[in-house]
Amino acid sequence: MDLTKTALGIELGSTRIKAVLIDENHIPIASGDFEWENQLVNGIWTYSLDTVHKGIQTCYANLVKNLGQPIETVGAIGVSGMMHGYLPFDKDGNQLAEFRTWRNTITGEAAEQLTELFGFNIPQRWSIAHLYQAILNGEEHVKDIAYLTTLAGYIHWQITGEKVMGVGEASGMFPIDSAKRDYDEAMLHKFDSLLAPKGYPWTLRDILPKVLTAGKHAGVLTEAGARFLDPSGTLQAGIPVAPCEGDAGTGMAATNAVRVRTGNVSAGTSDFAMVVVDKPLGVHREIDMVTTPDGAPVAMVHCNNCTSDINAWVNLFAEFAETMGFPMDKGELFTKLFRSALRGDADCGGLLSYNYFSGEGVTDLDGGRPLFVRTPDAKLTLSNFMRTHLLSALATLKIGMDILTQTEQVQIDKLCGHGGFFKTPEIGQRMLSAAVNAPVTVMETAGEGGPYGMALLAAYMLWRGEGESLADYLDNKVFAGAKTSTLTADRADVDGFNAFLERYKKALSVERTAVEVL
Repeated sequence: MDLTKTALGIELGSTRIKAVLIDENHIPIASGDFEWENQLVNGIWTYSLDTVHKGIQTCYANLVKNLGQPIETVGAIGVSGMMHGYLPFDKDGNQLAEFRTWRNTITGEAAEQLTELFGFNIPQRWSIAHLYQAILNGEEHVKDIAYLTTLAGYIHWQITGEKVMGVGEASGMFPIDSAKRDYDEAMLHKFDSLLAPKGYPWTLRDILPKVLTAGKHAGVLTEAGARFLDPSGTLQAGIPVAPCEGDAGTGMAATNAVRVRTGNVSAGTSDFAMVVVDKPLGVHREIDMVTTPDGAPVAMVHCNNCTSDINAWVNLFAEFAETMGFPMDKGELFTKLFRSALRGDADCGGLLSYNYFSGEGVTDLDGGRPLFVRTPDAKLTLSNFMRTHLLSALATLKIGMDILTQTEQVQIDKLCGHGGFFKTPEIGQRMLSAAVNAPVTVMETAGEGGPYGMALLAAYMLWRGEGESLADYLDNKVFAGAKTSTLTADRADVDGFNAFLERYKKALSVERTAVEVL
């Protein structure tokens, strides 16, 4: 096939690096992946850059293998990754500190002080919070920083030589002025003034990536970049590269949720809701203000924990099945266990779990301990057990969403779900609908997730019409005939989730105690 009429999206997610190649009709034609996990090293959640390099090359090689023909070129490439985090480099390109991911909750002091300074919520996982915490900690490397970026920004730099990033990804580094589609100038000045007594040889703008909106050209694949992706030497330099984005921005693109009053929920290792808003909101520590890939303001509820605890329990059930002489395909096991949740009591029969592998900003916890608890008279059945873990995966998200919809009266016309939580048809969709008390739509491509969204952003750069907005491009050229399913939870499911959540909030002190004593 003519590969100049394709677009390639690569996303470095929390548990998987995945590449998706789409054709000129925006249909996925091949994919490849590489599974990985973060490591807790000296109290820091991190990934080594050596593993980043190995993973992206393995992922790309698997895509080529699955396509069934060599790839010398494609029409465009885009890279995305886990938003936020901290990757500082010196003037010679040397890494100055370990990659500190979104999962860390070690910047509470910095986040609190910056939120007060800016009058704007700064979450713990944002790059600026990590930078200021390093300053408060007196870390020696700070004076030598020449470039501060995220994982997506790092990969983009490696394959193009350009220190740029998409506005949605940049909004996880530092607050964005949506009118100018650039970093907020007044806040930049406040931060530089705060640091002036330190005498650092840089200003914040000096070390941050340049901001670009969706559709802009963000460089071309260099010869070194081609070898970075494909050491075999087949892939050729010169391919246009789109502005890199974060997984939040690619999720919006993948679910056609970039218009005002649309939203999406991405649910995998972490889960987050993104709602494009049309009015200013108050400052809430549970709500982050970021942007769409074209710079429109977005209210984000981000939770560090979602499916990790579910995965751990499914692995235990898989081990049990193998021990009993009935080994099962993991995908089939997930499906059967998820479906069993539909037979459970709406309120989970008195069972309770906390899925916190790490800290959680929404509930103000700096650490996590996965817990399953019950009263002696609770109904301990497999169905209730699985339903408990599915609701637990969404409980923290619902706490934040309630602030958006009830306190701020944000209107949501359409909410889409995507990510691994929605792979089993109906189940995750029904549970999310019960949580938000609204219809939830899942697209046929929901399982492709972020890399598909990044491929769409690369396609938009390549094939958009003159003056065509991202929202119009997605509506008219990508999703006009998309296969979707929309589901609304019944009243019993909604009431059951609310009853579960009240029990969940009342017992949060149990989780806090577990963090202290375990």
